[in-house]
Order: sequence, then structure tokens, then C-alpha cells
Amino acid sequence: MTLPAMHPRPGNLREVAEEIEHATGLRVEVLGGALVMSPTPRGKHAGSIRRLRQQLEVAMPGGLAAYEVTSIAMPDDIDDYCTPDLVVLPDTWDTDDDWLADPLDVELAVEVISKSERAAQINGKNGWYAAAGVRALLVLDPRVGRWALFAGPESGAYSGLIEGVYGDPIVLLAPLAMSLDTACLPLYDR
Repeated sequence: MTLPAMHPRPGNLREVAEEIEHATGLRVEVLGGALVMSPTPRGKHAGSIRRLRQQLEVAMPGGLAAYEVTSIAMPDDIDDYCTPDLVVLPDTWDTDDDWLADPLDVELAVEVISKSERAAQINGKNGWYAAAGVRALLVLDPRVGRWALFAGPESGAYSGLIEGVYGDPIVLLAPLAMSLDTACLPLYDR
């Protein structure tokens, strides 16, 4: 498939990302001024998201909801945005006309690492969430059966980190204050 030549100018990277997404079906984000493309989730990746969402929805405090395919804006940058696999927001998002959520409204962002992601991509994305001010980020790695919960964004980095392996429960911070079962999460084939 051939994409049309695009020469983005400042302030329209978002438009370029949307055109690429529409033309290819890939998920496109703008992270730190760079276009980042990834295949849409499938199989075990999507299954991990579904299983987490089910657990969250059963125990979610009133006024919050879990959303897929919801992008988060980088404050003060008209182009930069990220689309986590799952995000917990106030349920008023149901009636919002914006397509970008305010990072300060995000209670939890969830990223499930793809089979092909590299460490630099993962670390860069974690830094993006901290710089945006997202309160908590849960990263699941089905390649090796590990998870990490980052919290307390300060000066572009998270000050808190709790790590575990699949089988260990993930205890989320308030206002979620619930435990997620990781024993049910699938691992990628090697």
C-alpha cells in the first residue's frame, strides 16, 4: 500500500496521524513530536485488555468507567497525544464531544506490550505518560509475564513503582483501590 506524500507542518501532525490511521488501519500516536505506528491489538493482546476491563468494571467506584480506543492529550502541545490500550476516566466521558481526554482526568492508563515492542519504545511511552501528568500507568508484558504499576508523576518521571509477575495481584491506588487478578492473563507464544 502506498501512502500519499505528506509534509506535516507544526500543528497538523494530528491530521497526518489520522490520515495514516484511516489509510492503513494501524494505530497511530504522536509522542514527543514523532509519529508512532503499531498494529491494532489482536488475540492475546486484546484478550489481556478484555480481562482487565472486566475486572475493573465489576469493582469500579461510581463515577468512573474504563474505555478503550481513547486518546490522551499532552498538555500545551496541539499535536502530541497517546492512545493507551485501556484508560479509566470519569464516566462523563460518555457524553464528551472531544476526542482527546485531559491527562489530569485519567485515573489509570493501561499499556499491554506488543510482541514486537523494544525497550526504548516502552521507556519512551512511560516517560510520555509521566510528563503528561497521568496519575497511574499499568504496563503489562505478556512476553515474559511481568507487570509494573507506575504512580506519582513528578518532573517527567514516575516516583513510585511496584512490579510483579503474572499470578501476583495488582493492588491499584485510590480512588480505584481494588486488586486485579493477573493469573488469568495470557502469555505470548515464544
